[in-house]
This record gives sequence, C-alpha cells and structure tokens, in this order.
Amino acid sequence: MTRLIAIVAMTPERVIGRDGTLPWHLPEDLAFFKRTTSGHPIVMGRKTYDSIGRPLPKRRNIVVTRDPAWSAEGVEVIHTPEELSTLDLAGDVFIIGGSGIYAAFLPQLDELLVSHVHLPYPGDTRFPEFAHLFQTPELVESHEAFDVFRYRRP
Repeated sequence: MTRLIAIVAMTPERVIGRDGTLPWHLPEDLAFFKRTTSGHPIVMGRKTYDSIGRPLPKRRNIVVTRDPAWSAEGVEVIHTPEELSTLDLAGDVFIIGGSGIYAAFLPQLDELLVSHVHLPYPGDTRFPEFAHLFQTPELVESHEAFDVFRYRRP
C-alpha cells in the first residue's frame, strides 16, 4: 500500500520559501528530513529540483514538470501529478515541494509532517491552507527552533 506524505518546514504564517530557497538554516530540520525520507521515493517540482541541484541520495527522485523536454540524470520525470499513480510505488512516498506541488497533492495526502519553525521569516512562497483537512496534530519531535507535528486524515 502506498501512502502519500508531504514533508515541509514552515513559519507561523505558512512561509516555506524566499527567492527559491529556504529562508532559514536549521541543521536539525535538515537532519529530520534526511532521516525521514531516506530509502523512500520523493516527489518534487522542477523548481525545487533546480534549487537542490542534484538528485538526493538514497531516495528515488521523481520530478513533476510540464516541460516535455526536461530531464536530469538520476531522476524520473512525470508531467502531471496524476501520472504518479502510473509508477510502481509501494510504502511511503514523500512530497517535498514546492508550493504548487504541495497544492496539487494536498487533496490526496494521507499524512502531513510539518516542522513548525518558531520564528517568523519573510518569504514569497507559502504552503496552502491545510488544517481543515486533517485531525489535531500530534507532536513528533521538539527542538529549540522548531517542532515537528504529524497531521493525519480524519
């Protein structure tokens, strides 16, 4: 059985990015991301892939792009979110951004892992409204700069 799980870090105002990058540097959150997604497929938009600049190791990298000519070594390409269901996937599949990809997959998510960054940061990219779709979150981890919560479908 495949479960779709979005993983994201955001401010209290749902800011997730600024100028195509993360507005903060939180090594503990990056370690949580790596530990959680390693060994699993990850799905991202082309702009997110470009901001990372390479396939992430120990993960099946799937990029969603409308550009039929786009390709990158070590990456599988799909052209619509619906195409994800045509791939041979099992277990947990992580949606890792950006905002358009999160919005496209939000109605299909089984779970959402959110690192709630304590401080506000300015940004130009926000995560879509989501709280109304999920049950009360449960605390997964607590850190000085952020807390990780798991949101599940009712």
